[in-house]
Amino acid sequence: MKNDITQRLIEDLKKAAIAQQSPLWKRIASDLEKPTRQRRSVNVFSIDESSADGDIVIVPGKVLGEGSLTKKVTVAAYSFSDSAMTKINRSGKALTIHELLQANPKGQKVRILG
Repeated sequence: MKNDITQRLIEDLKKAAIAQQSPLWKRIASDLEKPTRQRRSVNVFSIDESSADGDIVIVPGKVLGEGSLTKKVTVAAYSFSDSAMTKINRSGKALTIHELLQANPKGQKVRILG
């Protein structure tokens, strides 16, 4: 059974996908509907390798703290480990998926990782 916060996030993403005609939010919602064990986990070094300065990256799972981040990147994820949050906030910005949804409702120029 999914918790209420996750369920509300999925509903908000689906509403935004319809309202903004954004396939990104529909895809993220379907990824979050999967069982927890099937959700993605991405290390900080993977984000650093596959992004450029100024990119917006979304991870429909957990970001782990392995490696370091050398670029100024905005990372939105379902959850972060404490070390990942610290490393990302040193050079970039860590957000929840809900915060990114509010800041970028059309979901433009966002890269999905994981």
